[in-house]
Amino acid sequence: MRRRFPPARLGLLLAGLLAALRPIPAAAVTELQFWHALDGPNGDLVARMAETFNASQPEYRVVPVYKGSYAEAISSGITAYRTGAAPHLLQVFEVGNGTMAAAVGAVRPVATVLREAGLAVSPSDFLPVIATNYLNAEGEMLSLPFNVSSTVMWINRDRFRRAGLDADSLPTTWPDLFAAVRRLKAADPARCALSSAWPTWVHIEQLSIWHGRPVATRANGLDGYDAELVFNGELQVRHLQNLVDLHRAGVFEYNDRINRGESRFVTGDCAVFLTSSSLYGKVASAARFDWAVVPMPYYPDITPEPYNAILGGGSLYVMQGKTPEEYRGVARFLAFVMAGPQQAMLYRNTGYIPTTRAAYAEALAEGFYTRHPQLQVAVEELIRKPPTRDTAGLRLGNMLQIRDLWAEEFEAALNGVKPPQQALDDAVARGNAVLRIFQQRTRR
Repeated sequence: MRRRFPPARLGLLLAGLLAALRPIPAAAVTELQFWHALDGPNGDLVARMAETFNASQPEYRVVPVYKGSYAEAISSGITAYRTGAAPHLLQVFEVGNGTMAAAVGAVRPVATVLREAGLAVSPSDFLPVIATNYLNAEGEMLSLPFNVSSTVMWINRDRFRRAGLDADSLPTTWPDLFAAVRRLKAADPARCALSSAWPTWVHIEQLSIWHGRPVATRANGLDGYDAELVFNGELQVRHLQNLVDLHRAGVFEYNDRINRGESRFVTGDCAVFLTSSSLYGKVASAARFDWAVVPMPYYPDITPEPYNAILGGGSLYVMQGKTPEEYRGVARFLAFVMAGPQQAMLYRNTGYIPTTRAAYAEALAEGFYTRHPQLQVAVEELIRKPPTRDTAGLRLGNMLQIRDLWAEEFEAALNGVKPPQQALDDAVARGNAVLRIFQQRTRR
């Protein structure tokens, strides 16, 4: 006999069967916002890194968001925090370290985030000079070094050859470079011989540290917000005068206060260009000439050999106001960033350097820098000597504003409005006034 089910019971059985066949909903994925300022090939690598992390586990999804220039990114992050909409991670360039270190209520230390997730990070994990720039008052990691670079000198070797210069023995000192760029200009008057990006970083900050001279007292601000600027000495005045003379002769060309002029080297317009090692991705993919990367020049009568460089680039700050689950995801991503494969992705493709000792040791062991010596230049600049109190780093409050003041005075000297000594005296005085305001605000 066939068994008959009442219509009501049959409906319940069918509903149960459909429920059993219905796909089980996936666990909710925690989204983590990562705001950054890298575009072009470097920005593509950030996207690849996030995709790799997202594919490695099902719980968290990092969403990288390009927020414009470094200055625009930090401004967006601070504004978003004030409105309760801050990202989980904010990439901040080294100029913003002083401001972020003072923003105690807005920033959650990286060391704390990792420790709460059962992970650990120590300043000793990183190469010399790197960690000192990112410590909080307790000596723990405040932010995580991410895309670390230094100033290097980019040279168009084809232009050197056409000017009758030795393309295999490139200048190492400022006097030799000045002589070479004058010949480059004479050989090709219609094109740029010498230029740079980030002029205050290159010609004030790096210049001073490279020669063992402080930019400011109190270990360049690392020891406290009561630091005072002191970069108006003989070395800096002399260097600015040299640039003024070359500018009047049409040999040194000024672009802007940031790095928009870098394309002039990539296209071959400028023969010598001082800027970040992070230009590598664009040069390697787009330059159609024989090029080289060499260390920054130095004045041999000031120091028989350079000291160490200070770093550029950015680090990752964790913003306050997130849930414990979100912070666990942030910790997972930070540990992922520090791991060897991600470090290798950066230093192999970008001109940024491996930030951890382990990653650098791995690069040396597998012969990467033997095959690509030009990518090691920035690393060697940073670690060539143990840092002194005057060369360990730079941390000044309201550095974005201060750099603009310095640039105004730099431009005044180049344009003949002020002599170099007065321009640098005024840059120091105006910058110190801003530092005192920042110091007062941090006491509240």
